[in-house]
Amino acid sequence: MTSLKSIGAKIFAAIVAKKTAKWANRPVQTQQKVFRELVQTAGNTAFAKAHDFANIKSHQDFVQRVPIRDYEELRPYVDRVVAGESDILWPGQPLYFAKTSGTTSGAKYIPITKASMPEHVKAARNAILSYIHETGNSAFVDGKMIFLQGSPEMSEKNGIKLGRLSGIVAHYVPNYLQKNRMPSWQTNCIEDWETKVEAVIDETLPERMTVISGIPSWVQMYFERIVQRTGKKVGEVFPDFELFIYGGVNFEPYRSKFRQLIGREVDSIELFPASEGFFAYQDRQDEKGMLLLLDAGIFYEFIPADRFYEEDPPRLSIGEVELGKNYVMIISTNAGLWAYNIGDTIAFTSLEPYRVVVTGRIKHYISASGEHVIGKEVEEAMKAAASAHGLVINEFTVAPQLEPAVGELPFHEWFVEMEEVAQDKLAQFSSSLDLEMRQQNAYYDDLITGKVLQPLKLRVLPAGSFQKYMKTIGKLGGQNKLPRLSNDRKIAEVLEQLTQQSNF
Repeated sequence: MTSLKSIGAKIFAAIVAKKTAKWANRPVQTQQKVFRELVQTAGNTAFAKAHDFANIKSHQDFVQRVPIRDYEELRPYVDRVVAGESDILWPGQPLYFAKTSGTTSGAKYIPITKASMPEHVKAARNAILSYIHETGNSAFVDGKMIFLQGSPEMSEKNGIKLGRLSGIVAHYVPNYLQKNRMPSWQTNCIEDWETKVEAVIDETLPERMTVISGIPSWVQMYFERIVQRTGKKVGEVFPDFELFIYGGVNFEPYRSKFRQLIGREVDSIELFPASEGFFAYQDRQDEKGMLLLLDAGIFYEFIPADRFYEEDPPRLSIGEVELGKNYVMIISTNAGLWAYNIGDTIAFTSLEPYRVVVTGRIKHYISASGEHVIGKEVEEAMKAAASAHGLVINEFTVAPQLEPAVGELPFHEWFVEMEEVAQDKLAQFSSSLDLEMRQQNAYYDDLITGKVLQPLKLRVLPAGSFQKYMKTIGKLGGQNKLPRLSNDRKIAEVLEQLTQQSNF
């Protein structure tokens, strides 16, 4: 029997779909409106006065006055906000700081304001409602839902609450979902990830789970532990599990492993959330790419990735972008981030409406020999080669080797965890993977042809190696992600130490 909650979800989903279509069909006007509102609302802040917001009438005016900054470059302003000052980047003070791990800067404190917080919640809600409206499937709202996330416990810094984004969002779960939501508050507050996963399994095994959500690598760990404990596929343990929601990384490299762990197909929804804003969600099951949220208090600019390091690169607005081109995404938001480089690169898969895929990180690339390899290329190559050879890849990362054995050319080294495979299959797989990479990246192909690089080499790691690596650097669980590739051997060296030169 259909429940009232299920019926209500369908009605609400239809209303939201209508509102979404309204702004999605007017993308340029929607972004212009967001731009005007951001500049006007922030007009009396310290940042606005320092950058002459009073005379910004157009995007070009903004480009001339507001340079692109990353966190380090915006930090003098953020530090004033953290110190308790008001009206610095956005009117008043933020509601929260989302604390994330930085690279050179240590901890990063990303402001979340009274204006921006509802947008995070609305986007997560609308992603699910969009799925309901498209598929007509709403029965899952009556089952139990799990969101594998960071601890919701928060501390304070100068009167402003501080925590991980996923933990902050946990405080905003709608009342109608509270009794469906898992794990318990106590379990969610466990800091040690491995302890937490076991406690989550204890709580969820007896329940009718219908929705499971989280970063794929950590959901994979949860699934593996369930299979180990029960001896059954996840789809048998949870026969009503029908929707997987994920974000943070590309799911494609995990897809075959998840199919194996679950034992059947389940629908999925991809999200593009970050501490800096909720940018996009998958709005159709049959479309590649996520609907870019143009009405969510975020003004977007796009810089062609191959021109990003020029002195004065072009900064395009939404009406100027092209299909399939790799862009660095720059944001200005109602949390007070201005012309802010979040570090992600994207490509558009559709312009009516605007849909994007995340192609990688501007800092995560390999160009040690001028090859300009990006995350999307290694993921596409791995997906194609693994599929051709029927292999299940659990995790991988790539690093350049510029100091090979005497007499050898440099090469790309692929560190891979995979399901057991016969030794004689590995050489064929390695050749296929290299061929796929050459098709993905013309520069790489030229370097192989010109005998500057030799074909890639595989290093197959024992099961659990990447989890050991993440644990070693203090980033096991939560929102932490393994980079798919690096331009140095820092990750490679730690993996080599952990696996004691294991090479199968």
